[in-house]
Order: sequence, then structure tokens, then C-alpha cells
Amino acid sequence: MSAITIAWIALPFFVGFCIYLLPKCDRYLTLAITVASLGYGLSRVFNASSFRLQLLDQFGVTLVVDPLSGHFIVTNALVTAAVVLYCWSKGKTAFFYTQLTILHGSINAVFVCADFVSLYVALEVVGIAAFLLIAYPRTNRAIWVGLRYLFVSNTAMLFYLIGAVLVYQANHSFAFSGLGNAPTEAVALIFLGLLTKGGIFISGLWLPMTHSESETPVSAMLSGSVVKTGVFPLVRCALVVEEIGPMLQIFSMGTAILGVAYAISEQDTKRMLAASTISQVGFILAAPAVAGFYALTHGLAKASLFLIAGNLSSRKFQELRRNPMPTTLWLMLAIASLSISGFPLLAGFEAKVFTLKQLLPWQEMVMTAVSVGTAIAFAKFIFLPFTGQLARQIRGQEAIPSLASVGGATAEPTGESTSEINAGFWLAMLLLLDGLIAANTLYYEGYTVSNVIKALITIGLGWLAYFLFMQPWAFFQRWAFQFPKVLEKIEHLIGGMSLILLLLFGMVLA
Repeated sequence: MSAITIAWIALPFFVGFCIYLLPKCDRYLTLAITVASLGYGLSRVFNASSFRLQLLDQFGVTLVVDPLSGHFIVTNALVTAAVVLYCWSKGKTAFFYTQLTILHGSINAVFVCADFVSLYVALEVVGIAAFLLIAYPRTNRAIWVGLRYLFVSNTAMLFYLIGAVLVYQANHSFAFSGLGNAPTEAVALIFLGLLTKGGIFISGLWLPMTHSESETPVSAMLSGSVVKTGVFPLVRCALVVEEIGPMLQIFSMGTAILGVAYAISEQDTKRMLAASTISQVGFILAAPAVAGFYALTHGLAKASLFLIAGNLSSRKFQELRRNPMPTTLWLMLAIASLSISGFPLLAGFEAKVFTLKQLLPWQEMVMTAVSVGTAIAFAKFIFLPFTGQLARQIRGQEAIPSLASVGGATAEPTGESTSEINAGFWLAMLLLLDGLIAANTLYYEGYTVSNVIKALITIGLGWLAYFLFMQPWAFFQRWAFQFPKVLEKIEHLIGGMSLILLLLFGMVLA
């Protein structure tokens, strides 16, 4: 098993190099890597045992593979495969597939790390590969958004690295278990880095602009897989060191509330999806014991939603309400939206049920209220008008906000030329949405009468609130508001990280 694990970790990086030597095989090689990851991940999901591999005993450098890792690996494999299928006929170069393969491999490496130094290396590779994909179009805006992401990421990892050194100084080991004996400043610095990488609470406000301004397949990759590289180590640490669990739950509820508030107020499809990612990360953190399954259901649904949003006639909900979409697009949009909302018969229902069952009563009440907010936000997709026509040809308006949106100006779609929806899009949707339906059959214990009724009531309250408050003709629409985008300026992002660091110091001391 040791040789298989090491070969599986190294294979994406070797294949990434080979893609430059065999550029005509770029798509096939990348897809083959995702198939290998899917097979490896599924083998760990259905194997309850935990596999440990010591690399450097005296430094505590260890790899751990268990069902938790398996769920995250399967998520990464399915999302990356869907992105490859989506881009199959898009004319992407070998450089794109090289970076996608390296990104996929480095994300997998994060999901098996059990020490702070190997995690640091993997996270840095993730950051560089993600930056190159964000900046792939080579436009001024794409390069700026990529550099902004890279600057925030590197600043966060600088704090993280200092904390990792302090952990080693206290324990003579980089193992996650050393966090329990680490000094206050070490815990605070490490958590700041991971909270920022995971798009959690105030330190995650870099996420809406980055995910919404990237190309559609890159947005799907960022929200479906990349953002979980900051969440997974926090979940692993919470399972290893029980004392930090309550602190993480506070952040989980805070980020869930903040994200859903942003999502409800947004009138731009991709920004709404990005804000929802912040909120859903809170659900993943809330219950570490079932975090893997929730991450799987969220990754599949969010990746599909981003891919669909990139093929709608506009990014503005106001325009989408005036221009009905083809029935097939609406049906796929509704399935993914219902899954995130927790509708029965889809995997998101079981994920929410298991997560809420792990919480204290008052925490369950808070997260149930957030679930109502999630239903409100995704009702904006579910109740969009649609025609009786099949989706054959639409206008691909891949809206990329201008730099002025950083300061609060409204961005307009660029209006690319009309293009047919190719077969790759349908294959990607088939993979992701079938994954949501198939995952629903794995944990059927959640299907009790009380759980189903509670889920339907929660979604029903959200839809009722949507019609009362969110419709253009609603009486309460006059009080609609949007969060100021000035908070997403880079200087405010760094300032927010400083405030979170102070908060972390206080929480650890308490």
C-alpha cells in the first residue's frame, strides 16, 4: 500500500511534465489522472481502516489516508474530470492541462498530509497552480485577479509557516498532534493561514471576486476543490486535537451566516455562487466527523452550478428573469440548487441531516436558520423562467467584471459570440449530477419521516421568504441591500486578516 500511495501522489506531477512532451495527448492524460484518483479515493471511502505512512520519523512528517481523505479525494477527482470534459473542445493549450494536472495532484497531496511542513509545500504548489489557471486568459483583469489571489495566499502562508516553526520548536515534530502542546501564537498563526486559504469568515472575503472573475471551468475548480485545501487541515486538526473543536465551530457558524447573507443580497449569478461557497464551508467545518461527505456533495453541486452559470445568457438575475432559458439548462440548474438546499432524494439532504445531528441544540438552530437562508439564495435560480425548448444554442456571455468592481462599480457582461453547447458540457453535467444522485444512496439512514419533513419545511420557509422579500414586485423589495464591495479591496483584506489574528489570540487564550 505504501508504494501505491507514493506512486499515486507522484503520478500527476510526472504526467504534468509529460504533457509538454506529448501535447496532443494533454486532455487524455489529464483525464486518466482523474480516473486513477477516483479509483484510489473510492477504495479509501469503502475501507474503514486508516493507513499511515511515516516519511521522516524524527520530524513527524506523516501521510494519513482514511475515509475522510477518501471523500475529499473523490470530490477532487470528479470535479477535475468534469472540468476536463467541459474544456474538451474549448481549444485549451497544453499549458492549461499541465497546470490543471499539477493542481489536481497538489490538492490530493493536501488531503493525505498529517504534518505542517508537507502541508505547507502542498498548499504553496496549489497556490501557484491556481494562480496560473486564473491568469490563463492573459488579459489585464485576469492577471490582476490572479496576482491578488497570489498575494493574499502568500501572506496567509507566511503567517502559517511561522506558526509551523513554533509547533516544531515546542514538540520537535511537525505532526498535527503537536498543536495541542503548541504555544498560543502558533495555534493562532496556523489557523489564520488555513482560515484564509479556506475562504472562512472575514479572512475569506477575497473569494467572491476571485471565483466570479475567473473563467467558468477555473471557477468550478476553485469552488469545487481548491477552497477545500484550507478546510481539510482544520477538520483533521479538530479530529486529532479535541480542544480546538469548539473554536472551529464558532468560526463555522460565523462564516455560514456571513456567506449566506452575501449570497442572498447578490444579484450576479457567479458572485452569488462564490458567496454561497463561503457559507457552505461553514457547514463542512461545523461537524468534522461527517465533513468528508458534506465536502463531496458541495463540490459536485457547486462545480455543476458554476459550469451552468457560465452558459446562461447573462450573469444578472434581473436579465435572466426576462429571458427564459432552455428547459434542459433549467432542469440541471434546479437539481444542483435543490441539492445544496438540502432537498430529499439528493445527496445534499443527507449531508445536511448528518451535519445537524452532530451539533448542540443551539448550534443546530443557528445552522437551520442558515439553511433557510440557503434556500432563499438558491430560489433565485430555481424560480427562473424557462421555455419548452431544448438547449442547443445560446449566447455565451462569460461575464468578467472590470477592475472597477473592486471598488463597488457594477460589472457588465462582455458578450462573447454565440457558440453551441458542446458534448463536453453535457458529459460534465452527467458526471456531476449523477454523482449527486448516486451519493444519495450511500447513507440512506438519514431518511426518516421527521428528517424529511424538517427539510421540506426549511426549504418551504426559504421559498416563502424569497417570494415575500426578493421578487421585484415584493412589498419588502424596497429594503433590499448589497454588501459594499469596498471590503474586498486588497488593503481591507489584509486588515481583516489582522483582526482575525487578534480574535484568534483571544480565543486560544480563553
